[in-house]
Amino acid sequence: MRAKLTSECVTSILAAKMPNAPEFADPDVEQAFDALPSGVRKGLLALRALIFEAAGATQSAGRVEETLKWGQPAYLTPDTKSGSTIRLGVPRSPDHDYALFVHCQTDLTRQFETNYPGEFEFEGTRAVLFSADKPIPADALRHCIAMALTYHSRR
Repeated sequence: MRAKLTSECVTSILAAKMPNAPEFADPDVEQAFDALPSGVRKGLLALRALIFEAAGATQSAGRVEETLKWGQPAYLTPDTKSGSTIRLGVPRSPDHDYALFVHCQTDLTRQFETNYPGEFEFEGTRAVLFSADKPIPADALRHCIAMALTYHSRR
């Protein structure tokens, strides 16, 4: 049975000050989250928590820097340069509420689908799509995030 981290879990994660959901170091990133509609914000905060959790469990990724790229929260590995940038935002698809974006010229979404067939919905090669009313497959996504955070070092 896979553990599911739903957007409803975000509040308790943040309230507990777990290491996978650190305080915002950049006030601009915090403002970007605050500007989002509630359901989208909760989902993206859940993805944010998983990014920091996956990074903490993936030593080769090194430190993860949280910043804004194109007005969206973005996660980089500036010290090791091992990873491809991950961004969080709202997808083009009207059927989905929020997304985890990867660089469209990588094969990351194909790797995600190969490792977890049928587990995720995608927007081409650029995004993993989520709906606010569906649980996040946390174990699978945590592994996918780790793959993104080590993409260049695995090439």
